[in-house]
Amino acid sequence: MRWAVLYARSRQLPAAFAALVVSTAVVWLLSRDDWALPQALLALTASIAVAAIGLSGQDPDLDRTAALPWSRRRFAHLALIGLASAGAVLAVQQLGSSTVDLSIILRDAAGLLGLTGLAATTAGGQFGWTLPVAWSAVALFVKNDGSTASEIAAWMLQSAETPVATWTAVLLAVTGTVAYTVWGGRR
Repeated sequence: MRWAVLYARSRQLPAAFAALVVSTAVVWLLSRDDWALPQALLALTASIAVAAIGLSGQDPDLDRTAALPWSRRRFAHLALIGLASAGAVLAVQQLGSSTVDLSIILRDAAGLLGLTGLAATTAGGQFGWTLPVAWSAVALFVKNDGSTASEIAAWMLQSAETPVATWTAVLLAVTGTVAYTVWGGRR
């Protein structure tokens, strides 16, 4: 077998991809008449969370001692999760009458992916879902009073023209992606 097939099987990529598609479709089916930013965020968070299950292998120490450079594979795996999740949300929302702006979906996917990378690096790949789910849950209850703190806390629900939300997402995306790419999942 080629390394890509072995990697995909060891990281449960087929199951993660199926769960990503199903979770996105279920959220859209339940809210297709009321599709708006909160529903798109829920679908994006769910798809990234279920796809994050394979961010570490069965033996992290074995991953660290492999002769092949894992950093490129870790980056590609994280990027694939983000692209597949954003693509799934963009695809299902085209089936309805209302859509969420592409820039918001891409911004949110990048930020949530960074949170996933941070969670996988600090707590282990099996817990890569924790930070995106927790921040999304908190963001839904933050009162938008126009303050910088509320824009940071609820960056996922801000309009595309909100610079604080964009910079928060960029900072999370870069930090989480670099951390996971360099160090991988926690032991």
